[in-house]
Amino acid sequence: MVSSKKESIDLIEAFIDTIWMEKGLSSNTLSSYKQDLLSFSSWLPNKDLVEADKSTILDYLSYRLKKGYSSRSTSRCLSSIRAFYKYLLFNSFISKDPTEKIESPKIGHSLPKVLSEEDVLELIKTPDTRNPIGIRDRAMLEILYATGLRVTELITLELVNLNVRQGLVRVMGKGSKERLVPIGEQALDWVEKYVAYARLELIGKKQDSPYLFLSKRGKVMTRQAFWYRIKIYAIKSGIDNSLSPHTLRHAFATHLLNHGADLRTVQLLLGHTSLSTTQIYTEVAKHRMQELHKTHHPRG
Repeated sequence: MVSSKKESIDLIEAFIDTIWMEKGLSSNTLSSYKQDLLSFSSWLPNKDLVEADKSTILDYLSYRLKKGYSSRSTSRCLSSIRAFYKYLLFNSFISKDPTEKIESPKIGHSLPKVLSEEDVLELIKTPDTRNPIGIRDRAMLEILYATGLRVTELITLELVNLNVRQGLVRVMGKGSKERLVPIGEQALDWVEKYVAYARLELIGKKQDSPYLFLSKRGKVMTRQAFWYRIKIYAIKSGIDNSLSPHTLRHAFATHLLNHGADLRTVQLLLGHTSLSTTQIYTEVAKHRMQELHKTHHPRG
């Protein structure tokens, strides 16, 4: 019987190591699992993780919802807890899975925030391209909208994975799944300008870096730093500030569907494992068409 908080934390670490080895999950996903489990462990009233029963877990989920955590966040937390207890059961730390008959909180079907094509163009044009940082940011925004990459995929993109001649990038996505994504001429033009001039200035006399996009210190950018840049440009261009790091990814998918792309192609470009994940963008496109009809049709 595990009888101390330290041993509970050791179990969490062992679980994280196991799912990393077995599933090859990204560092962000592993971090989410770990944080969910540490939060649950900290909350437990005079119990260790292996002593928690179904009633205790239900109390914790109720506590989260009362504290204002969303159903989506709480459902994800339950998924982390469920995976952890399956691991404990498999390795004989417990004799019964306390999460077995617990249902996930119902999640409202919310549509992602999507910018119009006009707003995207305004946002992309905002960086001051008279300096290296502005050229870099313009190239990054162009690539995001042209390819639908996740921000993490963008900042970890390496020079060797850019094929200028064919206009393609090789992307390592979630779960170490690789895909090829076309870039498009305008985005490619800005990337070439960035590589030829701005990147050389950013890296200076430092030893070369494998990463395509670099900070002003010549190092790989962080997600937070790039997200901060996007928020600044959104404010400067007068766009609604309720953006997310995925805003241009959402725009990429929805605008492709608006212009006749099929769902399967968009799924492959986005790197979604399931078609149902991509399907929400058809609803976004339909919702947008309904809004346009209501606003502009004389009998809308």
